[in-house]
Amino acid sequence: MIERSVDVADQQIAFVESTGTGRPVVLLHGNSSSSRVWQPLLAGPFGQRFRCLALDLPGHGRSARAARPDTYSVPGYAGILIGFLTALAAQDAVIVGWSLGGHIALEAAPALPEAAGFVIFGAPPVGTAAQLGEAFLPNPTLNVGYTAEVDTDTALSYATSFLAPGSTIPPDEFVADILATDGVARASLLASIGAGRFADEVAVIARLTRPIAVLHGEHDQLVSLDYLRGLAIPTLWRGAVQILPGVGHAPHVEAPQQFADIVTQFITDLD
Repeated sequence: MIERSVDVADQQIAFVESTGTGRPVVLLHGNSSSSRVWQPLLAGPFGQRFRCLALDLPGHGRSARAARPDTYSVPGYAGILIGFLTALAAQDAVIVGWSLGGHIALEAAPALPEAAGFVIFGAPPVGTAAQLGEAFLPNPTLNVGYTAEVDTDTALSYATSFLAPGSTIPPDEFVADILATDGVARASLLASIGAGRFADEVAVIARLTRPIAVLHGEHDQLVSLDYLRGLAIPTLWRGAVQILPGVGHAPHVEAPQQFADIVTQFITDLD
């Protein structure tokens, strides 16, 4: 793996590139996370096969804090993604988005006509802020993702919600990323969502012309499977939400090989 950085719209964006030379795959992390959640994919056979590009969103990981607060919004992050793909000549990539990363992928999708396909998980598409209550389960730890000041105990409760109940996976790296994230990013994201500054994602998926895989951890503590199954997605891969057994909200961390296998199957079906 190679750590690199690129300027996108006067914003320094850090990213990690794998050694693979196959189809580009761009990996988008979630709220208060970073590119390191993708390390098992990048370092393993998946990253050795595909040209994986895992970026740190502004204010996350090694990327600089945003110069403008409006960057800390779903459309702001989508603009970064679009610029990143252009800068890295990866417009034909498969876009893989976890949680907030999945919402960013949907926001950007209409402006990415060359993208080969999309994989989202932990990111139930919503059309309005009012739908958030249907799309997400009533887990109070979700509020941490919109709170500027977060202490270690609160970060731990948020990180634990990413995993299946009773998981033995240490949440330490999640906690470190949460504490390292610019608190303004979380508060500004909340303000932008409250103001309705995001695309109608339900309409986006209904009009999508490229394949999209929707994955769901069997024991996800944050996202409603019933809500996902009720959505109309004409280009849904295999015609159904794909359930990943034994994992929660972060299957790429909890079962990286299982996750890599299903994404590989999706990419293979594109060819």
